[in-house]
Amino acid sequence: MDKIYRVNMTTLTTSVDACPAAWAGLGGRGLTSAIVAAEVPPACHPLGPNNKLVFAPGLLTGTPAANSGRLSAGAKSPLTGTIKESNAGGSAAQMFARLGIKALIIEGQPKDDAWYKLALSKDGVKIEKETALIGKGNFAVVEAVQAQKGKKVGVMTIGPAGEWRMKAANISVMDPDGKLRSHGRGGLGAVMGSKKIKYITVDPEGAPGVTLADPEKFKTAARTFAKALLDHPVSGEGLPTYGTNILINVLNEAGGLPTKNFRYGQFEGHDKISGETMHDIITERGGKTKHGCHAGCIIQCSQEYVDKSGVYVTSGFEYETIWGFGANCCIDNLDHIAEADHLMDDIGIDSIESAVIMGVAMEAGIVPWGDGPGVNRLLREEIGKGTPLGRILGNGAAEVGVAYGLTRVPVVKGQGIPAYDPRSVKGIGITYATSTMGADHTAGYSVATNILKVGGDVDPLKKEGQVELSRNLQIATAAVDSTGLCLFVAFPVLDIPEALTAIVEMINARFGLKLTGDDVTALGVSILKTEHAFNQAAGFTNAHDRLPEFFVSEPVPPHNAVWDFTDAEIDEFWNF
Repeated sequence: MDKIYRVNMTTLTTSVDACPAAWAGLGGRGLTSAIVAAEVPPACHPLGPNNKLVFAPGLLTGTPAANSGRLSAGAKSPLTGTIKESNAGGSAAQMFARLGIKALIIEGQPKDDAWYKLALSKDGVKIEKETALIGKGNFAVVEAVQAQKGKKVGVMTIGPAGEWRMKAANISVMDPDGKLRSHGRGGLGAVMGSKKIKYITVDPEGAPGVTLADPEKFKTAARTFAKALLDHPVSGEGLPTYGTNILINVLNEAGGLPTKNFRYGQFEGHDKISGETMHDIITERGGKTKHGCHAGCIIQCSQEYVDKSGVYVTSGFEYETIWGFGANCCIDNLDHIAEADHLMDDIGIDSIESAVIMGVAMEAGIVPWGDGPGVNRLLREEIGKGTPLGRILGNGAAEVGVAYGLTRVPVVKGQGIPAYDPRSVKGIGITYATSTMGADHTAGYSVATNILKVGGDVDPLKKEGQVELSRNLQIATAAVDSTGLCLFVAFPVLDIPEALTAIVEMINARFGLKLTGDDVTALGVSILKTEHAFNQAAGFTNAHDRLPEFFVSEPVPPHNAVWDFTDAEIDEFWNF
């Protein structure tokens, strides 16, 4: 039976309850957002006792479905002030599902200054004081937990950034190889730090496992779904070969690769940091060009990047990180960027927000453009040690802009704008403006249709069709985020009709339901409206759905495009 594990950090008590009927049909983002909307006062301080941190596996997590191992984390975001869901790979999601944990809800705050750890198992959840690992990086936490509890235990942890409640702090999740994946965006690591929880372990020993209402029907649908993933040129060929970093050259060619803090759409050093170059470096040095972030991943878009001696540096080395520290900061050295990625994993800070932070820091003259070692010094010596400058940087790009009196600060609702220039890829601009979670490319990835021509073809430089494209993708994404499936399943779903049908059939076979594609769409609509209503109650209006002024006034080469949507055109997004 699915259960709700609840932890009250004020009273230091726990409970395990049956899942309420209203939440029974929800999972992942749909469930975290429903719980936050129901139990968190929208106007509360995100780092105060009234905020709650919620973890939930998806509806298909723990089943044999390919790429279904994502875990959702939700809360009111300290970075944006909006509702937030961030999902990550790693091993914890499948352990949650096999233990029958529908959701873990953490509420309240300790009355003392002590730090704690949580231990989840089939018997419930225990709260214990923690002293030895306070102040330690995430890799030290994983190493210590594995030494004590073995390598089969799941780990979710915060680094020093989370302990110091920096707004860009993330929550790291151990993957099957003992490395780290992240609930990156929105500062949820700071929320976990505000609860004074250093780490959470998940012991799958004796887990009852996930039952299927119709195993044969599930098996048939799962095969169809896996075949679609492998047949699609993006999920079956491009991503497994070059990882997400295949996009560096693609976006550069399209003129949508934000360069030097969004001044230009192309980067002179693009080839030195491209997916093709990264693939050759990893191969030459003896690293891994293919790697999964959770068991059951068949796309394998991750990799293990090693140094010149063949020693592991980082994994999950994503396009958005490489763009941000590369083109955005004018750094054309992959080794410097890989070191930054390792440092951020250990400190526990979002790599996308940090990339935008560093671009704004260069704007402020804190370090010169193109200074890779200088950026890594800021991560290691300032943010990593919690110095006064490090606290400013660790609180996000918007805070750096305020501290240094800058106007060229690429954020929406306080969250840094990722790796696609909204003037040259207008559909993603609508997503940045209207997402319920600040600038978030994953909320409605219109780059797929604007640039990759997946699911149709909408001209990235024209306004026509962009609002509808972003809306449809945001609705679909909210539904996918509720299944526990990796977002990259969207590529075959958009192009191969059997893929969507297979997902619906897997959900039906899992729970004994008779849902249709329309029901899945309705779920996505319901999630977006729930999140939007929370934000409105927290004080957000349409006036917050806007991009920074410089996108309107500054043409971006090579197309000399500007952000030219009227307020009324943007506001049309919510007309559904």
